[in-house]
Amino acid sequence: MRKTSRRLTIRAVSAILAGILAITACGSAGNSAGSEQTECTDESKQEATDSLDTQQEASSTASSTEPQEPTHLLIPQDFIMGMDASSVLAEDYSNVAYYNFDGILCDVFYVLADAGINYIRIRVWNDPYDENGNGYGGGNNDVETAIALGKRATAAGMKVCIDFHYSDFWADPKRQHAPKAWEGKSVDEKCDLLAEFTEDALSRMLDEGIDIGMVQVGNEINYGMSGETNIRDVLKLLDSGCNAVRGVSEKYDQDIKIAIHYTNIQKKGEVDNLVHNLVEANIDFDAIGLSYYPFWDGSFDNMKSMVSAIQKRHGKEVFIAETSYPYTLEDGDGFPNSVSSSKDLMEGYPATVEGQKNMIADVIQNANDAGAFGVFYWEGTWIPVGSDRASNEEIWEKHGSGWASSYSKDYDPEDAGLYYGGCSWDNQALFDFKGDPLDSLKVFGELKK
Repeated sequence: MRKTSRRLTIRAVSAILAGILAITACGSAGNSAGSEQTECTDESKQEATDSLDTQQEASSTASSTEPQEPTHLLIPQDFIMGMDASSVLAEDYSNVAYYNFDGILCDVFYVLADAGINYIRIRVWNDPYDENGNGYGGGNNDVETAIALGKRATAAGMKVCIDFHYSDFWADPKRQHAPKAWEGKSVDEKCDLLAEFTEDALSRMLDEGIDIGMVQVGNEINYGMSGETNIRDVLKLLDSGCNAVRGVSEKYDQDIKIAIHYTNIQKKGEVDNLVHNLVEANIDFDAIGLSYYPFWDGSFDNMKSMVSAIQKRHGKEVFIAETSYPYTLEDGDGFPNSVSSSKDLMEGYPATVEGQKNMIADVIQNANDAGAFGVFYWEGTWIPVGSDRASNEEIWEKHGSGWASSYSKDYDPEDAGLYYGGCSWDNQALFDFKGDPLDSLKVFGELKK
């Protein structure tokens, strides 16, 4: 089948890239429509939630996201300065070039490491291809792709966070489709399949020498996971996934933090309820990851109150799993951007390189002040494959460097199948449309000096 031949091609190209990158690694390794769920009704939990609702409402209305004065706590050296770079391999196939600050063509992972990034986040889909082996797009992030990216990140001196979506394509609040191979299966059967997939994928990655420091069991799972929406069924899936990660961690004697990822932190009490459910069910996890996009998710104070509440009430570590901000309102590839209007911008943070840099700095500072242990910037390397949409479309379809291809329509007909195309994130990257790093990329290293 074409899928098999493509996967062999990935391995072959990865081997070629490894040889090339050994020469061009020009730097030293440096320093996210909900369905109803069954909610728990514990009275003490509800009282705490009501209190949190009041706090969040007050912070959302009384405090806007404004530039912060430099009066924060120092950023610790072990604070995660992370980057989701899941689309890099598809960008490479599409002949995208990345340069360092000296204008030299480089492996982008070394550019990130030299700028102060110390952790790379990589999403993983089960089978992002149609029956003929055509990729769904969005990076075509199967296990083989994660291995290729993870090896490069490790070679550049960075740790890796594996973000399992447990879907064949995007998993987020709008959709949590089960992988094609799991459709029609009972919850218990899905639990077994999820554990098997997790164990196999992680074992293969670790066998390749990838330095995995954290694993996400699910992606933005507020309203379900792998086609399940009832909270009790979701908890079963999470229990299976977390146990699988813990088992692989022990087998390989690898210290791997287990994280569960939520979004919509501006919705009062929702995340607190979800974390409460995890703790009450004795799910074996270590940390909660939160998506925090300032233009969607409220003020810094709202974010800080959520981070603090999870730590104090539930005794779990917290990190920001996704954040971003635009450096321009221009479009680079002829496909509309997710943030494209000045109405989407936050007061005091213009869509400029400086505005982007200030926003990143303030997200990190506020997260650190609240006790979070790290921040991941989402898809800072996802730049245009070209400026003309007509010529780009063939590339997006062939290499998966757009957010979705037409081949995804059978799997996700109500969204990707209707709106497939290019990159909606190019104006929020940390490289310009030609692949040169922006000054805002330097903020990660500068905050630790």
